[in-house]
Formats: sequence, C-alpha cells, structure tokens
Amino acid sequence: QPRLVESGGGLVQPGGSLRLSCAASGFPLYHYTIGWFRQAPGKEREGVSCSLSSSEASTSYADSVKGRFTISRDNAKNTAYLQMNSLRPGDPAVYYCAVVGYFDPCLDPAGYDDWGQGTQVTVSS
Repeated sequence: QPRLVESGGGLVQPGGSLRLSCAASGFPLYHYTIGWFRQAPGKEREGVSCSLSSSEASTSYADSVKGRFTISRDNAKNTAYLQMNSLRPGDPAVYYCAVVGYFDPCLDPAGYDDWGQGTQVTVSS
C-alpha cells in the first residue's frame, strides 16, 4: 500500500519561504505522477503543482503560484518537494501531496489515487 507523509508546513510571514516534503514509501516515486494540492477552509481542493514523472520534464503550476513555487523530486530519497517562495496571504491552506501511476492533466485532483495526510501552511505577520 503506497504511503505518503508530508512535512514542512508552518507559520511564515508574508514574503517568506517554506519547503514542503512528501516522503513516499512502498513504491518507487520515480515512475509516478506527483501532485501538490491545497485546500483552504470553505474552498474546494485545488491543484498547485504537479510533475508527470521523473522521465518527463513536464511540470505544471497553477497561475496563482507560477514563478513562486517549484516542484522537484529526489529519487534517491524517494521524496518530492514543493519550494514555496514569496508567500502571500492567499496561500494559507492545508497542503497535500498525491500520486497516481500516470495522469494528465495532472493538476486535477480527481485523477489521483493516494493522498498524504496534509500539512498546514499559515501566512501571517
């Protein structure tokens, strides 16, 4: 059974940075499509960023985070990351990572099979 564990969330001031990690176990992350999603209270879960696979350079970002967030993988650690810079008041949410064998368009949360438990990101001065 695939297992994903997110970490790295916390409280940061506007303009600050956080790096979220998604540690995978029970399967090789290398072959999977990885997505990062977020859900704020009262809102639907939305796609933030995704990577189709390690063998493809294709990544996607929501318009609201382009130029500020970067998705990456470390295959040796079987871990995915979301580097978040220039955090804004609109970014706070619970952030989730998810995986699926292969799925495109990878920003659509409906396509994913396995999810982590989420990590809270708060932006406040």
